[in-house]
Amino acid sequence: MKHTPLSLLLAESVARASARPYGEHSPPTVTLDSATVTGVSSGSVNEFLGIPFAQPPIGDLRFQLPQSLPPYNTSFSATTYGPACPQQTAQFPAVSGLPAETLDYLALLSSPPAPPSAEDCLTLNVITPADAAHESKLPVVVWIYGGGFEQGATSTFNGTVIVDKAISLGVPAIYVSMNYRLNAFGFLASQEVKDAGIGNLGLRDQRLALYWVQKYICRFGGDPTKVTIWGQSAGAISVGLQMVANDGNSDGLFRAAFMQSGSPPPVGDILQGQKYYDALVSETGCSSASDTLQCLREVPYGALLGAMNQSPNIFSYQSLIISWQPRADGVFLTDDPQKLIQRGLVADVPFVTGDCDDEGTMFSFSTLNVTTISPLRTDTQFEEYIRTYWFPNATSTTIKEVMRYYPANISQGSPFDTRMLNALTPQFKRIAALQGDAVFQAPRRFFLQNRLGKQALWTYASKRLKTVPYLGAFHGSDMLDVEGGQDIASYLVRFVSNLDPNGGTDLYWPQYTTAEPTILELLDGPIPQALTEDTYRVDAMKFLTKVTLAYPL
Repeated sequence: MKHTPLSLLLAESVARASARPYGEHSPPTVTLDSATVTGVSSGSVNEFLGIPFAQPPIGDLRFQLPQSLPPYNTSFSATTYGPACPQQTAQFPAVSGLPAETLDYLALLSSPPAPPSAEDCLTLNVITPADAAHESKLPVVVWIYGGGFEQGATSTFNGTVIVDKAISLGVPAIYVSMNYRLNAFGFLASQEVKDAGIGNLGLRDQRLALYWVQKYICRFGGDPTKVTIWGQSAGAISVGLQMVANDGNSDGLFRAAFMQSGSPPPVGDILQGQKYYDALVSETGCSSASDTLQCLREVPYGALLGAMNQSPNIFSYQSLIISWQPRADGVFLTDDPQKLIQRGLVADVPFVTGDCDDEGTMFSFSTLNVTTISPLRTDTQFEEYIRTYWFPNATSTTIKEVMRYYPANISQGSPFDTRMLNALTPQFKRIAALQGDAVFQAPRRFFLQNRLGKQALWTYASKRLKTVPYLGAFHGSDMLDVEGGQDIASYLVRFVSNLDPNGGTDLYWPQYTTAEPTILELLDGPIPQALTEDTYRVDAMKFLTKVTLAYPL
């Protein structure tokens, strides 16, 4: 399959997102309560951008549950994206001597265009076919962006691609995307947070946006009973968490889910974030306050942002052991998400979940050379790394067993199936294999196998761009096919419309069943899709799942 260069795709996306001609016709309008909202007419679609869906989470509403807006009573223009929520600074580690192709991908993926950001950020966007009317009752796809729960914004993905693809396939749909709070602003975690009942604010922002869709999407021509939630990376993890939130009670907010590189993760209690909370309190001078939460609400925005940026990020040495992430808060997420899955507390809706083959490579460059810890070149140092960051409470026997399943043998590491190639350091492929399986691959398979026979399931593995040196089929590479309107986009929009990804000229994609755990492979070359069984690294992933259930991340 021919791929459009990543740089061109991103450039086109940014251009479409920022330069939106009005065209020859009057701009489109919708009525929300007693307000008229004016959007942008752009070719085959109408766009309504930057619509507030919650009260601004500023002042005393900082670190509080999102609050609904009163009825709209003042007309406004919805012609530009709202600001992104506050972003955590992350600098990709300097790596020299890499091929130009690898450097290009790393630069674009690790340093996306930085949108303007502000605390007052809870807005959403609606993109519709230009001919959609109040009575159209079109299915709706709600996009949740990724970014490691540290960065991301709705303005970085061009939803017009999805609406145009749906129109071209005769299954028109409406696209919605929402901003949600990130990093410490959205995922503060501690005993204080648990006692206040304000855990997982970012997920609760998403939830409030889904309630907004139920209330208002019919005004844009959408059907609130036909909503699919879709995300990539942290966005896909968010989708999975919305499926287990409130013990699996979806409250009718969505009828299907589509996850790219993310499933409900093995995360533990909200108290595991205490050390990051305490550091934030110390950095902001709130340690002596009788109510540290209230003190944090009163810290000037710039000072709070600067203090938060002192915490480890996704490209720090600990990498995918993320500082600010969803955790079990006892209310919205009543337990470790994987334990909720074991207990059957999952929204009963059809879902798709898939991964790229080499999910861990992009996150493993931070272990090559740091100033405080020697580069990982021996078994002893690899053992120290996983014991310190991944499983600090595990027994020595468990750690040794993890090392046995993820050995130093370069030919078994990631990028997988590349033999002795791509060994940037003696431990690089090993670390990449462990990280990709623990956070992405094993949770995907665990989710599927626990839902067999309970709902319609599909899964895929993208092995495209496998020849990119050191990265292989890297995390996020499947999104290039979505941006390019290729086969994943086609499967997605048919699934949104019909609750079945099939129906076009692409290879028929069977459901994942006990008898046939079929996985769709997406490939480069003259044969773009193939079917096989989802049995790769089965013993290693089964053991990893056992470990993460005992010692959640």
